[in-house]
Amino acid sequence: MSPTFPRGRNRNRNLLAVAAVALAIASLFLLNPFASSAQAAPTGGQDLQSQTAQVDSGDVRQGTITWTLVRASNPTADQQEAYDLITPAMDAAVARYNNLGDLSKNITVHYDPNVPTADGNINGTIRFGGRAYMNERTSLHEISHTIGVGTSGSWGSLGCGGTYNGAQATALVREYDGQDAVINCDGQHFWPYGLNQDSEFSQTNADRHVEIVEAMVRDGL
Repeated sequence: MSPTFPRGRNRNRNLLAVAAVALAIASLFLLNPFASSAQAAPTGGQDLQSQTAQVDSGDVRQGTITWTLVRASNPTADQQEAYDLITPAMDAAVARYNNLGDLSKNITVHYDPNVPTADGNINGTIRFGGRAYMNERTSLHEISHTIGVGTSGSWGSLGCGGTYNGAQATALVREYDGQDAVINCDGQHFWPYGLNQDSEFSQTNADRHVEIVEAMVRDGL
């Protein structure tokens, strides 16, 4: 006959067996922390996302055109009104040139009521006279003259007036307007995108004006 044990002793033996099994399982996890089917997701997702979000900005354009407005020490009301119109116009034009191109020029701006419209010289001088011309379109146009459009000794050798023959600017206008497009020019101006009249101004045309002038400089303007 098998010996019998008190019920309390059996309970203790069962508890000891359960504890031994639990210890064995725990030791397995200590030896292999990845044994669980509920593993934490690998870290590094945020780093991967930031790398994916990095966009190649390409060739960063940053020109260094600067400008100074010559002011009277005690301006008249007429002069102050002109200064207040010229300043935002030149600020906008210079910012557009510097954002889209790598050109460099130091420009001095004058208000001269004897000038009926506005003019620009390769020596870096721009003069504004007529109020209607104190805008960004005119400022962009006159900046191009200070850079060499119609004022550089190379202007004529680039085919002006007639058909512009520089390779860089010609390739660019064909990107804009098709493979048959050309740049026309006379002794002082070019078109399209020369911004010779207010009717030619748009945000797209203004950007293209800057890009073409920069291409002309690469052509040897």
